[in-house]
Amino acid sequence: MASSDLISSPFDDTTTALEVVKGVDLTGRRALVTGAASGIGVETARALAHAGAQVTLAVRDEAAGGRVAADIAGTSGRTYVRVVALDLADLASVDALTSAWTGPLDLLVNNAGVMETPFGVTAQGWETQIGVNHLGHFALATGLHRALAAADRARIVSVSSSGHAASPIVFDDLFFERRDYDPGLAYGQSKTANSLFAVEATRRWAGDGITANALMPGGIWTPLQRHWSAEKRAAAEQQAQQAQAAGLFRMKTTEQGAATSVFLAVSPLVEGVGGRYFEDCHEAAVVDQLDGIHGVLPHALDPEDARRLWDVSEDLLAAAR
Repeated sequence: MASSDLISSPFDDTTTALEVVKGVDLTGRRALVTGAASGIGVETARALAHAGAQVTLAVRDEAAGGRVAADIAGTSGRTYVRVVALDLADLASVDALTSAWTGPLDLLVNNAGVMETPFGVTAQGWETQIGVNHLGHFALATGLHRALAAADRARIVSVSSSGHAASPIVFDDLFFERRDYDPGLAYGQSKTANSLFAVEATRRWAGDGITANALMPGGIWTPLQRHWSAEKRAAAEQQAQQAQAAGLFRMKTTEQGAATSVFLAVSPLVEGVGGRYFEDCHEAAVVDQLDGIHGVLPHALDPEDARRLWDVSEDLLAAAR
């Protein structure tokens, strides 16, 4: 796709989520945000509530979620901010949420995630990072398909990462059963999966009025990095400072990091658009090599891999239930 065909906007890497929703009215719209008890999930939910949406926070820690809900209600003046339990590492938890959901769902923001964890497995025996970041969200979205289809032009927002560049989908060893576990490769594979999900969800569900897009939120210090050693965190902070000094990119606040998620959820510029990858509230260019953290590699938008991953994911869920 030529750069002139990429979707652009008046926003940039300094824009906050609240600035994106300025003038947007989401009254009567219902939104579900996963991982909304910390990081950019909080600010995503806050901005949607400010715009008038009825926001549900899907979280592992319900007490933390309750505190966030109270804070959002207080700052936004919106009384409908509720909390539901969701553990993406356990299909039983995902199924409990989807079976209890009633009525249409206008906005699904698949925001929760883990990064570079030590090797582990989910309740279903899947490697943790692809199990939580992709398969848990895949089960959530497919379980809520009827609710999304019942809405008017529903949107799904899939939070990916520049980390997708580390690995395509390794179909013959998704769970590191035959190769040495590498936290960075496992994270990269899961973030590629988040982008491919948006590609195939749009292809399959556009006829139901549902579109999905993926995004890279930017460089943000959040609890996502909690599995890093002190040495790795220090090295990353030094690298980020050097990159900023060289003008390659700027680290973002959580309010800025949530902006692209919110942009994809509410902007008329992406009405009816799906299967694409965005950064800094603009569609990213497809590149052979990332420019720092910018751009998207072809394997993260490959339609054949997207179809294959969907089929594999369906089979895995069916076998686990």
